[in-house]
Amino acid sequence: MPTDAPNRLTLAAFSATVLIGGVNFVAVRYSNRELEPLFGAGLRFAAAALLFLGFIALRRIGLPRGKQLVVAAIYGVLAFTVTYAAAYWALQELSAGVAAVVFGATPLITIMLAALHGLERVTRRGLLGSLVAIVGIGVLANPGSDSVPLLRLGAVLLASAAAAESSVVVKLVPPTHQVATNATAMGIGSALLLGLSALSGEAWAVPQSAQTRVALGYLVVVGSVGLFALFLFTLGRWTASAVAYVTPLMPVVALVAGAVIAGEEITVAGVVGGAIVIAGVWIGVLWRPRRRETLKPQPAET
Repeated sequence: MPTDAPNRLTLAAFSATVLIGGVNFVAVRYSNRELEPLFGAGLRFAAAALLFLGFIALRRIGLPRGKQLVVAAIYGVLAFTVTYAAAYWALQELSAGVAAVVFGATPLITIMLAALHGLERVTRRGLLGSLVAIVGIGVLANPGSDSVPLLRLGAVLLASAAAAESSVVVKLVPPTHQVATNATAMGIGSALLLGLSALSGEAWAVPQSAQTRVALGYLVVVGSVGLFALFLFTLGRWTASAVAYVTPLMPVVALVAGAVIAGEEITVAGVVGGAIVIAGVWIGVLWRPRRRETLKPQPAET
């Protein structure tokens, strides 16, 4: 049963999700060198869906039906199609820093949506942790003072809300099997992404560079199959608002991964911002204030 106090296995899955998601940022940069954004995302999730389906065939796992099928479809549209399409479209004109700050609000939006659906209560600890994490993302991303196109900003907010709602929807009707849910969701999401790619006139091409192929392979096997299997595993054992904190933590990991893999520079703002994000996550999901113990009145001596 989902709980507000995770065990070691849940924390390990949460940490692995953050680690893989952070490295994904670097892998996507390599993938985008040759592949158009929507086509690259659609190809990635289509291949991952095929891997999930192969595992399902080997293990003879049944695909979702009834309510589970509806939830898997909604999850696929929200988590893969809407989130990725809106974010990619916004980043055509919006700076990565501004987008990161807005998307860093996902835990806060998840708290509100979970309360709206009657799954969780809004707590001061959760709100404080979310706000601190947003501040940390702002310091880390350094969005600057350039004019912000409001329509693109709204698209990032839509992407953040879609990501938040996707995790809440899965909590409303828990999936019968994580692999079957991911296979269905990714299949639907990838088909819609590829359709949007075709409509937008993106060029479809086979990657030629070895770096691009390695990056795409990582994104399929580890960055999609591994990431979303771990995500649904964690979501089944922890609250939606707690799991949502993977979002602000991923850019912190991406900062380190970018330095190690791609030789990118780590700035003072990145270190300070990352520390603030971690503090916000600790407040939001790990901090347990000690309750004051009240002394029981002692019986009067006779």
